[in-house]
Amino acid sequence: MSSFHDIINSDKPVLVDFFATWCGPCKMLAPVLKEVKDNLEERISIIKIDVDKNQQLASQYQVRGLPTMILFQNGKQLWRQSGVLQKKDIINVILEKSNQ
Repeated sequence: MSSFHDIINSDKPVLVDFFATWCGPCKMLAPVLKEVKDNLEERISIIKIDVDKNQQLASQYQVRGLPTMILFQNGKQLWRQSGVLQKKDIINVILEKSNQ
């Protein structure tokens, strides 16, 4: 299994969803992210990080609210947002911020 560091250093954009199983808005975001992945297919990787199981990682990226999405490319943080967004808004940000 690749480490988190290896994954976010990809030249393909990586959207990281910091979530918790008990978080209502996180549950609302999950199907939206599936649609984003279906739309963008191989142009993006989406990974989910359970903050309860990965507290050190959540702390390292100062995740305070859930869900928090952070877009990485080549190890650089390009964008971050807490809360639920619509599919089109997430896709627009990914396409605008990454050099796709």
